[in-house]
Amino acid sequence: MSEPVSANLPEFSVTELSAALKHTVEDAFPFVRVRGEISGLKFHSSGHVYFDLKDDRAVLNAVIWKGTARALKVQPEAGLEVVCTGRVSTYAGSSRYQLIVEQVELAGLGALMAMLEERKKKLAAEGLFAAERKKPLPFLPEVIGVITSPTGAVIRDIMHRLNARFPRRVLLWPVAVQGERAADEIAAAIRGFAKFPRAGLPRPDLLIVARGGGSVEDLMAFNEEAVVRAVAECDIPVISAVGHETDTTLIDFVADVRAPTPSAAAEMAVPVRTELLAQSLDFERRILRVFARGMEDRRQALRQLVRVLPRADQLFAQPRQRLDVAAERLGNSLRRNLDAHRRAFIETAALLRPVGLKNRLSLGNERTRLLAQRLSRSQQARLAEVRGRLDGLSRVLEGVSHRAVLARGFALVRGADGSLRRRAAAIVPGEHLSLTFGDGTAPAIAGDGGAKPKSRGKPPGGQGSLF
Repeated sequence: MSEPVSANLPEFSVTELSAALKHTVEDAFPFVRVRGEISGLKFHSSGHVYFDLKDDRAVLNAVIWKGTARALKVQPEAGLEVVCTGRVSTYAGSSRYQLIVEQVELAGLGALMAMLEERKKKLAAEGLFAAERKKPLPFLPEVIGVITSPTGAVIRDIMHRLNARFPRRVLLWPVAVQGERAADEIAAAIRGFAKFPRAGLPRPDLLIVARGGGSVEDLMAFNEEAVVRAVAECDIPVISAVGHETDTTLIDFVADVRAPTPSAAAEMAVPVRTELLAQSLDFERRILRVFARGMEDRRQALRQLVRVLPRADQLFAQPRQRLDVAAERLGNSLRRNLDAHRRAFIETAALLRPVGLKNRLSLGNERTRLLAQRLSRSQQARLAEVRGRLDGLSRVLEGVSHRAVLARGFALVRGADGSLRRRAAAIVPGEHLSLTFGDGTAPAIAGDGGAKPKSRGKPPGGQGSLF
C-alpha cells in the first residue's frame, strides 16, 4: 500500500502562508496603473483614505496612506473615474489583496470636466458666485496689484496697455501659474494683497489675476477651491483674466469682473487718458456755452423788465410826498410834546416852596420825638417784666437747692470715689469719707458702729470720725 501524496508536501502556518502570498504578489506587481471608478469612499480619522476601484465586472480594494493623501493633486471623490498608480499588496487580517495608491489622476477630460462641474455646483450653492457679492471697479485706481508669472508675456501685455491708456502704479506678486504649487501661491498672493495695511504700504485699489491660454490641465490651478475662496474673501475688487476668451475657469465666476484676455483686463482697469482729457475739454466748452446762454437770457429778461418799469420821477414822487407830510407832522408833534413837558415842570416847581418844606420837616421831627418816647417806655416795661420773672425763678431755685437743706444742719456723705452714701449699711468701717456742710467740706473716717467716740473734738490729723 502506497503512502498518501500529502505526506511529501511542506506544512505552513497561516501566518507563513499569508506572508509568502504577500511577497509573491508584491514581487509580481511592484508598480501598476489601474483605471476604475471610486466607490465606498471613507476618510478615516487617522488620516488614511479607503475606497474601492470598480469597473463593470470587478472590484479592487484601495488605500491611500495619510502622508500620501495630503500631497495628492486630485482628491478622491465618490463616482469619479480615475487612474491610480501604486503597488499591489495583501492584507492578512482579512485575506484580501489591495492597491496601495501613491498617485491619483483623472481618467480623461470627461472625468476632469465632471469633477469641475460638481465643484462649481458646490461653490454656487454656497453663494460664492452670487451677483450681489460683486464689487464695482474703481474708476481710476491709484495702485493696481497684478498676480501672475513674472517671466511670461502676460505682465508685459498688461503694462503696455496700462501705459498706453493711463499709467498707474503697478505692484507685481510673482506666482507660478501652472503646476502643483500654483494654486497655493495664487491664493496666498490674493490674501497677501488683502492684508496690506491701509496706511504705510501702497495698498492696491484693484487686483488682476492673469495668465495666458492653455489646456484645461494647464489652467487647473485657477479651478482649485482654495483660489476660489481666496477671491471670495478678498475685499479688493478682482478682475479675472485667465486664458483666452473661450477658456473658462471657476475663478471667472467668483471674480467681480471677468476679462477675456489679460490685455482686456488692463483696458477695464483704467480709462483712456486722452479720452478723459477730450471729455473734460468738451465739458468745459459745454459749461461755457451754457453759462453764456444763461447770462444772455438774464440780460434779455432785465431789458424787458426795464421797459415795463415807470420812470424814476414817477416811481419816487409818491414816497417823497409821504415823506414831506411826515416831516411836517413830526415838527408839530415835537412842539406839542415840549409844551406838555414845560407845563408839568412849572406845576412841579410850584410845589417846591421853602414854607411847605419847613412845615413838612417840623411835622416829621414831632413824629420822630413821639416814637422815641414810646420806644423808651416800652423798653422799660419789658425790662421790668423780665426782671420780675427772673427773681421768681431764683426764689424757686433756692427753694429746691440742697444748699438750703445743708444750711439747716444736714450734711452730704460721699465716699473716696465721690459717690453718695445714702444708707449706713453702704459705709464700710475705716473708709475715708467726705462730708459736705452748708459752709464747706470736711474729711472723715468711718468707725465701728458699737464704739463711742472718746471726745467730741477732731481726731489727730484733722480728720473727724463717724460712729
